[in-house]
Amino acid sequence: MVLLVLIGTIGILAYAGFLLDPSHRGDLLPYAMVITAETILVAQALLAMWTILSGSSDPRDYVYHDAAARLMPGAGDGDDTVHLAGAPVIVDVFITVYGEDVETIRQTVRAAVAMRGAHRTWVLDDGRSDEVRVLAAEEGASYVRRLSSNGAKAGNINHALSIAKGAFFVILDADFVPRENLIVEMLPFFAHDDVAFVQSPQAYGNLTTVVARGAAYMQTVFYRFIQPGRNRFNAAFCVGTNVMFRRRAIDDVGGVCTDSKSEDVWTSLRLHERGWRSVYLSDVLAIGEAPETIEAYSKQQLRWATGGFEILLQHNPLSPRRRLTPDQRIQYLVTATFYLTGICPLLLLLVPPLEIYFDLRPMTLEITVFTWALYYAGFYVMQILLAWFAVGSFRWETLTLATVSFPIYTKALWNVVTGKDVGWHVTGSASRRSPFEFIIPQVLFFVFLALTTAVGVWRDIGIGEMTLATAWNATNTIILGSFVVTAAREAHAIAHPAAAVAAPEPAVDSTPITVIARPVPLVTVESEVPPPPPRRKARRQPVGVGARS
Repeated sequence: MVLLVLIGTIGILAYAGFLLDPSHRGDLLPYAMVITAETILVAQALLAMWTILSGSSDPRDYVYHDAAARLMPGAGDGDDTVHLAGAPVIVDVFITVYGEDVETIRQTVRAAVAMRGAHRTWVLDDGRSDEVRVLAAEEGASYVRRLSSNGAKAGNINHALSIAKGAFFVILDADFVPRENLIVEMLPFFAHDDVAFVQSPQAYGNLTTVVARGAAYMQTVFYRFIQPGRNRFNAAFCVGTNVMFRRRAIDDVGGVCTDSKSEDVWTSLRLHERGWRSVYLSDVLAIGEAPETIEAYSKQQLRWATGGFEILLQHNPLSPRRRLTPDQRIQYLVTATFYLTGICPLLLLLVPPLEIYFDLRPMTLEITVFTWALYYAGFYVMQILLAWFAVGSFRWETLTLATVSFPIYTKALWNVVTGKDVGWHVTGSASRRSPFEFIIPQVLFFVFLALTTAVGVWRDIGIGEMTLATAWNATNTIILGSFVVTAAREAHAIAHPAAAVAAPEPAVDSTPITVIARPVPLVTVESEVPPPPPRRKARRQPVGVGARS
């Protein structure tokens, strides 16, 4: 990996020098578009290389191993109470729910209850589902329902913190099934009093669609190489799930941030500004679900990009008012500007048509195709090789999504500039709407590029040679076309769902339950509710859910 990074860095610098050489400058408009896009891409690539090269250190130090050895002193006698500094501690596990599939929630709750180390599992249901309430009781978890959904996911967690009083708490999305050792792997890091949270990667087990595979592989390099590098700069940030927090740290910043739809990054930023430390643990401790549809992917990326642009425009990390180290400023600037790289394809898609229709070229005519390809390969081919090394093979799905997502990121930037609220959408959630409702710009671009390719081919036949602009435009057309085909297949699957045998719904008490005070014992409904499955730790019982409203 280090060798690839070093070679890739040399290629990036050579490509940048090639673009900036005044003798290579072509017509102003396409040249400015190329320079703008490539400057953003090159800067992000160089900073990514620097971060990757910084990620060789292991966050598990002597203090961690010592705390891990003393974590469960009574384990041999069947007592799984966890200890730090010789004292027992309480760990709360929060599972945030907002309308996800009930069986998906059940898998997560069941695995959370069964985790090693004494803890209390809470189902935080902003979807207000009586079926989820019964599920929680069946699986041995506490159930919390708010009177309102103010603050979305962050507000849900803050409300739970007013009820649960553990010194540490874990956050799990409803579709992330934790592994048995999550608590015992994370908790020893908190032997350091300045550690605010420990984050583990997001990994996915539903790579069954083009969108799911593309969305998952897009994050592989980040979780395998970028986040570990950020440990060295104390700039690894929370990603919203598979994370354990120290309650005292969250109290110090006034709770989980509710001012942004990307509450995870903003909360991390505030903690770092207060001098707290974060730890990224590269072990996979939970398996979740990537967005499987174009709708779900679009909503996820819109929310994430909006959070990044909010930091850039509303909380500039380079401002002298920010209490961050120089390294942290750079890393948060990378985070805040990362989604600009998703807008760059829009500029680059328009360059070939400018030559085909108006004979405007970004580079001088004296440059041969071979010379251009040599420098271009030094940058882009090396990026593909790095991704290949990280993922294990070339993933065309990732290339496709990276190219066609520019309308999402452009919309996110516009929303932040204009102050438009995009609302809250659960990652992976989607309705049964046609995917074409979410990709109108991509479809229009595909039609435009397809017509432009035809014009380019006709022009090249007339001049007797194939031009780079036509080849470049044809490649872009194929990429957008593959995405349109993916959308068409998804639309067909939605219109013709596979026949399924409807299972009988369990009887559910329709009386709403809302937590408004300290928990009190829950009286479970016995009629028509199947008995709970055997527990690995039989001594854990459901905790109360509060007053009826």
